Amino acid sequence: MIKRALISVSDKTGIVELAKELSNMGIEIISTGGTQKILSDSGIKVINISDITGFPECLDGRVKTLHPKVHGGLLAMRSNPEHMRQIKELGIEPIDMVIINLYPFKQTIMKENVELEEAIENIDIGGPTMLRAAAKNYQDVVVIVDPADYQMVIDELKSTKDVSVKTKFKLASKVFEHTSHYDTLIAKYLREKVGEEEFPQTLSLTFEKVQEMRYGENPHQKAVFYKEVGANVGCLSSAKQLHGKELSFNNINDANGALELLKEFDEPTVVAVKHANPCGVGSADNIYDAYIKAYESDPVSIFGGILAANREIDERTAEEINKIFIEIVIAPSFTEGALKILTQKKNIRIMQLDNISAKLPSGTYDMKKVAGGLLVQSYNNDLLNIDELQYVTEKKPTKEELESLIFAMKVVKHTKSNGIVLAKGRQTIGVGPGQTNRIMAAKIAIEYAGDRAKGAVMASDAFFPFPDCVEAAAAAGITAIIQPGGSIKDQESIDACNKHGIAMVFTGMRHFKH
Repeated sequence: MIKRALISVSDKTGIVELAKELSNMGIEIISTGGTQKILSDSGIKVINISDITGFPECLDGRVKTLHPKVHGGLLAMRSNPEHMRQIKELGIEPIDMVIINLYPFKQTIMKENVELEEAIENIDIGGPTMLRAAAKNYQDVVVIVDPADYQMVIDELKSTKDVSVKTKFKLASKVFEHTSHYDTLIAKYLREKVGEEEFPQTLSLTFEKVQEMRYGENPHQKAVFYKEVGANVGCLSSAKQLHGKELSFNNINDANGALELLKEFDEPTVVAVKHANPCGVGSADNIYDAYIKAYESDPVSIFGGILAANREIDERTAEEINKIFIEIVIAPSFTEGALKILTQKKNIRIMQLDNISAKLPSGTYDMKKVAGGLLVQSYNNDLLNIDELQYVTEKKPTKEELESLIFAMKVVKHTKSNGIVLAKGRQTIGVGPGQTNRIMAAKIAIEYAGDRAKGAVMASDAFFPFPDCVEAAAAAGITAIIQPGGSIKDQESIDACNKHGIAMVFTGMRHFKH
């Protein structure tokens, strides 16, 4: 039987309506600070927490509920005669319901230029303590942390005059999820402020549900999309969908890969991705020409793919995009005319992402879940150091060839390993992704390029273990190669390049992507 409820909330959503319902049922209400004022102003009879504890709020409100008359009332097990005898002797009355949500720590740290002192003041102490106490004693105490659960509890009270143990247990479980999330946000914020230990001994992570999906990578798999809490500038989780049905699991994975590759470029660029690999990349002086280059890179593979552009999509570009089936178009903006054109197709997803070129902040983790564990590394934010390139062959690349080599290296960095990319100017002409041996990746890229391979350049994400890739490049008419170097047989590849008059550059930086 619920006789007394303690209410103290930061988020006041629905709290007046809930308190009125409880009061009308004859439940005594205890409250604090701003919550008490709102309830009192709404004509609800409220007892101040100080009248319960016999102790005034102090230290600017830092201490108000940390008292045995509160926690004894929450933690006393009603079925334990000794507990009940003790609280009676101590003058403690049971508290049967707790409705609390916490100081807005997340909202505080997400404000621009927030000071550490303000963040610290928004770390709730009494709230989590009461929540945990009530949740621990869930058999006897109803604990509500989410306004979305108010109506469920009221309906059950009206129906049965009580709240079932099953419902109490569900609400208690939700409390520990909530306080864990809250504490993890605090730990993450403070860890970043300390800035010394990149990989702590224990790592707690927290995410918030964005979207439930129809299925995962395959129809028999369940899936959900969770968003990392914090500044997600330039990330897909911050994009605004303007048109089309919800993104699928594979859509999100592929779109993320497209965005990561797009961030390598400052000039107008369009990236086309299919099955997590780039299938066409083009850079130009305007976004229309960049799209044409991306499309012409591989007109077959781009069908049903994902496009990411780092400039506004205009009508002319939209007309070209609409000539084929594209799953998703992501751009920083769209002209009104472009939207009218693109939205003629029902199934295309149109995503607007402000600050699409924003780089990921330092300290961002790249994580891969494995069975029973988690692999964590820093993001691969580097490409190469232009001042540390090694020109290892007799022939040196021309200025134009070097520009094409760097362009190709940007793309192969985001191609599944083993990867080979061919480029000519600021356009990919052949992509060989994800092979178990490098020569096969080279052959696939060359086959895609066809006659266009003549006069093109080649980029490899890792070193050549044998000179076979150089031989294949020479047969196709490729004039320059860029690769990390570092094989014990590097000299054989260098000799093969010298034999065929090919320029080769070592970067000293590998870019495996699995």
